[in-house]
Amino acid sequence: MKKAVVIVSGGMDSVTLAHFYAKNGFELSLLSFNYGQRHAKEIQFAAACAERLGAEHRVVDLSSLRSLLPGSALTDDIEVPDGHYAAENMKVTVVPNRNAIMLAVAWGHAVAIGAEVVAFGAHGGDHFIYPDCRPEFYRAAGLAFAIGSEGFGDPGLHLEAPFINMGKHDIAAMGAELGVPFEETWSCYKGGDLHCGTCGTCVERKEAFRLAGLQDPTVYEVMP
Repeated sequence: MKKAVVIVSGGMDSVTLAHFYAKNGFELSLLSFNYGQRHAKEIQFAAACAERLGAEHRVVDLSSLRSLLPGSALTDDIEVPDGHYAAENMKVTVVPNRNAIMLAVAWGHAVAIGAEVVAFGAHGGDHFIYPDCRPEFYRAAGLAFAIGSEGFGDPGLHLEAPFINMGKHDIAAMGAELGVPFEETWSCYKGGDLHCGTCGTCVERKEAFRLAGLQDPTVYEVMP
């Protein structure tokens, strides 16, 4: 059976991604990362996804990175901003090279287990704020990783980002078709008991369901 290493944070994009590869007949190895993020509770939703799909799930402890990557609202004592996810103030949520770090670990794991694919859930809505979610990063990273492991692992190993040119509403629609239980996903960067409903990721989540014409099953502190 084909193997895929899929980075799953526990959010609706990455959980849909895992369901997508499961539907397409891959044996999954799901990786989640604790990089000291304030919303680390998302990892428990990734674990639930793995259990649901009968997939291997590993949590990579990179929590020491918190002290090395100051200046982000996700890893530092900086307030998570409210507002639209594409607003200029959302740049404070950037964690420098986050995807590059995670993908390097995922690629090494893929080489070791003979996987054919490493996948991550970057999508078109991320392009404005997050440089490591853009197509040019995706292409360059895939090339660099392949060069760095030449002669090792599966010769067809490659990087995939199936959502890279899709909007989040497209992912919501796909997830609905795949039967993703969106109530068992976590988006909010504030990491409270409920989704706050006002931070950029909550606003984006609400918008995705609305544009997809789907009922949003999420309970927010501030409802739509």
